[in-house]
Amino acid sequence: MNNLSLEEIYTAYSSKVMGYISARVKNHADAEDLCTDVFMKVQRKLPEYDTEKASISTWVFTITRNTVIDHFRRSRPGEELDENLSDDSEVEEGLLQTETLGELAGALRRLPQQLMDIIVLRYYDGKPLTEIAQMMNLSYGAVKLRHQNALLLLKQYMGALPESD
Repeated sequence: MNNLSLEEIYTAYSSKVMGYISARVKNHADAEDLCTDVFMKVQRKLPEYDTEKASISTWVFTITRNTVIDHFRRSRPGEELDENLSDDSEVEEGLLQTETLGELAGALRRLPQQLMDIIVLRYYDGKPLTEIAQMMNLSYGAVKLRHQNALLLLKQYMGALPESD
């Protein structure tokens, strides 16, 4: 059970959702329509949302990403989806497709705070590693290495790689 209202969710995430959509859908009117669709889906599915399976941000982001993918499938059937829809070439698509959101959320919670912050900034907020480095007052190389380590840990925690000692 959750105690969040649609208004609280919309206030917290509408600008991020619109930013994500606008970066992928160039037509502003389409982007606004898709943003509306996302929050209609959030409203419809809110009673089913389970805090044990995923954080609210992960849940809203997943609905957003799926809405954008559905838009491209409907508007251009038979065409390849835009490469920008995938979050990063380093993330194996099979990892995200075969695991549940709950497992991903659990794996994220197991990461050290700094690594979790890098993953959230990179994949949820869509920030480039150079900007994350500036935000965290670290060198680009340090952030890139920590990003790679975080991805490896996530794969281990989700069972995609054997755990190392």
